[in-house]
Amino acid sequence: MGTKHQSSSNPISDSKKKRRVGFSKIDAGVEANECFKIYLVSKGEEVDSADSFCIEPVDLNHFFEDDGKIYGYQGLKITIWVSSISLHAYADISFESTSDGGKGITDLKSALQNIFAENLVEKKDDFLQTFSTHRQYVKSVVADGQVLELPAKDGFGEDSGLEIFRIVGTPVGHLYSRLVPLVLLLIDGSNPIDISDPSWEIYLLVQKTTVEQEYGILSILGFAAVYRFFKYPDSMRLRLGQILVLPPYQRKGYGGCLLKVLNNIAISENVYDLTVEEPEDSLQYVRTFIDVQRLLAFSPIEKVLSSVVARLKEENLSKKSYLFPFRPPTSTIEDVRKNLKINKKQFLQCWEVLIYLGLGPSEKNMQNFRTIISARVKADVIGKDSEGVGKRVVDVPTEYEQEMSFVMFKSENDETTKPEIDENQSKQEEQLRQLVDARMEDISLLQKRFQRLAEEDFFDKCDRGLLVISLQHYCPFRDWHTTHLLGYMHCPYLETNDFPQNH
Repeated sequence: MGTKHQSSSNPISDSKKKRRVGFSKIDAGVEANECFKIYLVSKGEEVDSADSFCIEPVDLNHFFEDDGKIYGYQGLKITIWVSSISLHAYADISFESTSDGGKGITDLKSALQNIFAENLVEKKDDFLQTFSTHRQYVKSVVADGQVLELPAKDGFGEDSGLEIFRIVGTPVGHLYSRLVPLVLLLIDGSNPIDISDPSWEIYLLVQKTTVEQEYGILSILGFAAVYRFFKYPDSMRLRLGQILVLPPYQRKGYGGCLLKVLNNIAISENVYDLTVEEPEDSLQYVRTFIDVQRLLAFSPIEKVLSSVVARLKEENLSKKSYLFPFRPPTSTIEDVRKNLKINKKQFLQCWEVLIYLGLGPSEKNMQNFRTIISARVKADVIGKDSEGVGKRVVDVPTEYEQEMSFVMFKSENDETTKPEIDENQSKQEEQLRQLVDARMEDISLLQKRFQRLAEEDFFDKCDRGLLVISLQHYCPFRDWHTTHLLGYMHCPYLETNDFPQNH
């Protein structure tokens, strides 16, 4: 860790200074986010280079004092380089001067130690040496790890140099202790896992360097930390606790690749299910997209889903005093859990997306869909007994289907009796509307991504002499009238037009 004190370039001699009496200003401090620059580098030549990749930490302020500020420095600049090869770090600190303005002088070394711990290297030359002395660090960590198969259709073939290793046992602690700084800097609200607990596993995504001089060096692209725990009476569950793709490699499909590998592990080992601990919005988006793709290919849900979609197309829910049950039956939820390892909460999120994809864009269909989303959100937030004046809905278990059976009855109060209006009712309704709008927007974004995927697949198949109908391929529950067809395309080098005879 280098420290530079930059003295003033135009010093004034003491003899020419005018003596003045006054009160010194209280040091207002500077926010850590304003004076830090953090770079991720994979070779020594990238240190001090203007082309180095600058990462944006979620929040550095909470590492400094109670108010997130650094005190006692003028012109403070802190530049940190982090190696993606060994995860070592070096900090270069420069400032014009220091003075105690009433709140002391922040101990920068101690603060940086709290973030980077033993990863922090004192001298710059020693840090540069790590690119040669620790160039095989990752390879040594994964030496006893299990190499996992990459998803078949993600374009990550052998030429990509990508590999995913499962690390268990003692190496988990050694590896994660070096990953902690990245977790603290890049995952909002994160806390380090307990590396002394042997139930933690790390799935490490790496890429092998193909440059001749550096052939065989493994760079870390990302990782997932998964907890394995017992499910009574005789099963195990997997819970994804943390997942991170390093900033230079984000938006390239690597996060989805890690999720798909975890899904495959859950299925191959026949665990009870795979859950995610408090997923951020971006992670939940990718997770749902992947799970909806899997569900579209899962034929046991087709009949139930088609029935719900057909009924939503036929009815006008705005004129109904109650809504028919649109959630999947317990048997379907259990089939999905057993076969795809998708837990109930996640499946119900995906179920809404599947219904949306099946309905088509007509105004009536979208009004009906918003009605069922509103009812679900209201039930989640307020409860099922908030439907209307004098009405109550009670679930009644039956032999046919526990979750799809209910009775509705009037309360004993007179029909003309109005409930006492809470003073925050209008605010509550506005909050509910905002929740529904947000959910509708999330689902719409997923639908648009499925449409883009379908279009890309269409043109790809046309290039290869194949015929395809866009969303019908990805959404088999859409009927021919509501599917956004791109149309048939006849490729001249095909001998026949393989059109469906009945359409």
